[in-house]
Amino acid sequence: MPEMLQKAGYATGAFGKWGLGGPDTEGEPNNQGFDEFYGYVCQSLAHNYYPDHLWDNQEKIMLHENDNGKFGAYSPELMHQEALKFIEANQKEPFFLFLPTPLPHAELLAPAEEMAVFEGKLAEGEPYKGTDEGPGFRKGRLGSQEKPHAAFAAMVKVLDDQVGEIMKTVDSLGIGNNTLIIFTSDNGPHIEGGGDPEFFDSNGPLKGIKRDLYEGGIRVPLIMRWPGRIQANSTNDHPSAFWDFKATFTALAGIEAPENGDGISMLPTMLGKEEQQLKHPHLYWEYHGETGKQAVRMGKWKGVRKDIRKGNETIELYDLSKDLGETTDVADQHPKIVQKLDSILRAEHTTNPTFKLGYLDE
Repeated sequence: MPEMLQKAGYATGAFGKWGLGGPDTEGEPNNQGFDEFYGYVCQSLAHNYYPDHLWDNQEKIMLHENDNGKFGAYSPELMHQEALKFIEANQKEPFFLFLPTPLPHAELLAPAEEMAVFEGKLAEGEPYKGTDEGPGFRKGRLGSQEKPHAAFAAMVKVLDDQVGEIMKTVDSLGIGNNTLIIFTSDNGPHIEGGGDPEFFDSNGPLKGIKRDLYEGGIRVPLIMRWPGRIQANSTNDHPSAFWDFKATFTALAGIEAPENGDGISMLPTMLGKEEQQLKHPHLYWEYHGETGKQAVRMGKWKGVRKDIRKGNETIELYDLSKDLGETTDVADQHPKIVQKLDSILRAEHTTNPTFKLGYLDE
């Protein structure tokens, strides 16, 4: 997608966590359509908020403020400032800004002044004992946190403040009405590093957390701001997924839609033209971790199959129009629906010698 936008004349920038290729590889950001990049180029190192280095394009930037375990340079703030510079530098031309922020990810750490806002105001929860020295320290392993609830709240506040500053910057430059801003997340809440989604009611009425294929693991916020084009305070129930973004953005940029993707442009829904909106016949998910899982969404129906490597072929069925929390399995009442979903689950799975899901690959 960034390559397509780049070729169409957009300035492209990415600031945050990148996990598709490290330095001097085909997958590094500058080789994948981004003119500018600042952040992490390693999924593992991106777990730590006070790293010893970040990357500015191909230049390794050492953060000596964090030497010897010090807490001097908070990476989310460094990446945020670079993103603001990119907006200001490209305000007079079309630009695509990608902000894969790590906030609030597994390590729960925030600057002392941000922690102070919440310390003593929340039940602190159970302290998390992480890695504070040795070979894994700030090399992917999570640091300790005595006050995980205050830390998590502080990290969310930092993210909220950053989003607000981006919106103010866009408006102050006079490009607010011509800039689409999208806020979303890649998965549901987590429990690593002292995370406590139950305390914060992070998944609301939804069942499950990160790595689950219930709604709590895969249904995430999708908030858009585009004054004069997207009606303020409006909502819709169009089911979409991340693979729809390429089709949506190419439509916005006037680029010919890709032929080899599963995505459907959301632009009609965004502009209030729901009658023109194409819809997915179904959406499919597959997770190879744990004991293997699949899920499919077809209209109001949601099918979930777990423990596939254990030989389980049973499908749980939920009617999301009546049971958003997936509390009542109605598979016995709708055998034909279950049969249809089973055929989709089998057809959508692609055999891969590296990732095998039990009987599906036999």
